[in-house]
Amino acid sequence: MIWRVEHFVEVDSTNTWVVQEARGGAPEGLVAYADYQIAGRGRLDRQWEAAPRSALLCSVLLRPQIEVDDLQLVVASVALSARAALVRLCGVRPGLKWPNDLVVGDAKLAGLLAEVIDAASPAIVVGIGVNLTRSPTHVLATSVLAEAGVTISPRALLDILLEELEWRRAQLDSEEGRTALHAEYEKALVTLGERVRIQRPSDILVGEALRVDRSGRLVVDVGGTEMTFATGDVVHVRRHSEEWL
Repeated sequence: MIWRVEHFVEVDSTNTWVVQEARGGAPEGLVAYADYQIAGRGRLDRQWEAAPRSALLCSVLLRPQIEVDDLQLVVASVALSARAALVRLCGVRPGLKWPNDLVVGDAKLAGLLAEVIDAASPAIVVGIGVNLTRSPTHVLATSVLAEAGVTISPRALLDILLEELEWRRAQLDSEEGRTALHAEYEKALVTLGERVRIQRPSDILVGEALRVDRSGRLVVDVGGTEMTFATGDVVHVRRHSEEWL
């Protein structure tokens, strides 16, 4: 994999920029990272805010030849790579909270946002924001500095993240590799085994999170019935004992 890394002092959103480049035919391996985002976005069009140079704010363009049902593994590969990079750099080992957060305990350390450009021949842009020296105050969040007492530069974390992503991207090209990625993803998910509250647009359900299927959908035992939830169906997933934020 050849990574082409573009750096911005300021940009509206790294995801927006990479999506535009992908639609123009940019090859796989394009990466954008920014010191500051004017209009950073999270899941469900939530705003993602970070003070200048306080976080790794980046997006990666990948073009794996995989089935639509395996697209969640692409997002998982980036999340797992960020997790491994943090372990290597500072010893912080966050868990993965379904569907797209890295957490330490109940506090959010990083969030991911994926956008599929063409599901028939997919180009997938995966954005990630990792709190390095500061964290948002309007949500329960933490930072690398708070957890490990060290300051990591965004570029240092990005370089190791891309090293980790190199071989995980290769795993997406084979059934054996995709199976291994799925197993690594499930092992890292702290959501599994927890009693959770699932907020959908129309209601809230309570149950035990059992597993994720190969499509990345969360399987939950709700009153003795197994129910399956895709990321697009869910507004929030919280531990049942966690304060609803």
